[in-house]
Amino acid sequence: MLKETRSQESQMTVQNGGLHSHVNIPKIKFTKLFINGEFVDAVSGKTFETIDPRTGEAVASIAQGDKEDVDKAVKAAREAFDNGPWPRLPGSERRRIMLRFADLMEQNAEEIAALETIDAGKLYFWTKKLEIPSAAETIRYFAGAADKIHGSTLKMSREMQGYTLREPIGVVGLIIPWNFPTQMFVTKVGPALAAGCTMIVKPAEQTPLSALYYAHLAKEAGIPDGVLNVVTGYGHSAGAAITSHMDIDKVSFTGSTEVGRLVMQAAATSNLKPVSLELGGKSPFIVFDDVDVDKMAELALLGTVYNKGEICVAGSRVFIQEGIYDKFLAKLVEKAKAWVVGDPFDPNVSQGPQVDKKQFEKILSYIELGKKEGATLLTGGKPIGTKGYYVEPTIFADVADDMTIAKEEIFGPVMSVMKFKTMEEVIKRANCTKYGLAAGIMTNDLNIANTVSRSLQAGIIWINCYFVFDKDMPFGGYKMSGFGRDLGMESLNQYLQVKSIAMPIYQSPWL
Repeated sequence: MLKETRSQESQMTVQNGGLHSHVNIPKIKFTKLFINGEFVDAVSGKTFETIDPRTGEAVASIAQGDKEDVDKAVKAAREAFDNGPWPRLPGSERRRIMLRFADLMEQNAEEIAALETIDAGKLYFWTKKLEIPSAAETIRYFAGAADKIHGSTLKMSREMQGYTLREPIGVVGLIIPWNFPTQMFVTKVGPALAAGCTMIVKPAEQTPLSALYYAHLAKEAGIPDGVLNVVTGYGHSAGAAITSHMDIDKVSFTGSTEVGRLVMQAAATSNLKPVSLELGGKSPFIVFDDVDVDKMAELALLGTVYNKGEICVAGSRVFIQEGIYDKFLAKLVEKAKAWVVGDPFDPNVSQGPQVDKKQFEKILSYIELGKKEGATLLTGGKPIGTKGYYVEPTIFADVADDMTIAKEEIFGPVMSVMKFKTMEEVIKRANCTKYGLAAGIMTNDLNIANTVSRSLQAGIIWINCYFVFDKDMPFGGYKMSGFGRDLGMESLNQYLQVKSIAMPIYQSPWL
């Protein structure tokens, strides 16, 4: 068991004295590229290390894919699309194979969850019991759509017969981030498989392990060779090769706004392939003074520090109405100090380490910038321990809208708290951002809930709840948070294209 210690200044509960041993950490089986149904070395023979953020130590050497490897994967995917069975299978057969894939995910949940923990610092028990079963359900959801892809019959304005076909768009490049490796894998792979596409998946270099494991399960489930390929490597090489490749027909990318721009540029200057982007966020969490303070303070904290704050929809701009401001702040601090940070294999821990040293140092630099610009640090603000990448849940008050910590996405457990007076004021301030991914509205007044939800410029609005995702609910952003939608049937449309067909109605000479 981990030894429990306490920070003298914040009195925050910390469990970081050692590493748990009661969970059997599996041997890492898959470290090579997965191309055309086989695990293969990179053409260059190069590898890179994947790091356990609990310790900062390497746990495996992973094949470092580059342009030549992307070319091989695309060639396999193109052959599988142009001449292979997957796009031509009856939808019911694709559904059967995808359901088998989902079953295998659940059957291997313990091993996959352990890989996610040592690769991304994610909470083991949460991942095993919730994230992986939810991911399997997402695959099942899209499996159910595979035999329900229909065109339309058109009522033409003349003596013509018209109809549409909805066909798979072709070979797709799927570039996924490091904060939710499993969820983002199924969010993109699920609809692409259902549509009949073939694909190249590029996981983040920080978290390659689960994608390679899923490739193994996909083959075991019966997905034909060449349909699902995984190329591990760096964004500037393997990722760039995908976005600029002339034989890839569409790219779906989740990541930062800065890299999203590069993806668009590469797609535009190659074969003008369509792109869908889910990018950064700086979401407002708005609390009106008619709420239960204790309950909403807990939700506000979760809205910032869930998954160590490494989530694009984090409600890290917390606006509190002036009537409850002081009381709400006190509750926030109380709950933050009781938040348990430590080894993510420990079931009593609420927050594990940041994904890597770079992200860890970035978060700490933002905390220093918040103090320098005049925000009041109420709690947290420091690293924890001497090993691994742990950061205290951090709350700043007296934050001005033009401070850096209120404007830029930190991607860590750092909350900026601001006071407001009126509904009209907070709508204006909440919208004063380049992002538009999500927002939370906490109120018992239906008129306020309706007015504010219709006024905020964001792709998803949560009223008296937060982080409510569902396989049937489209997810995506406004403004510089990107375009296109993941999840829901809308996301399936991103992997299909519409073909219109017209022909004359035959006029019999006997009529």
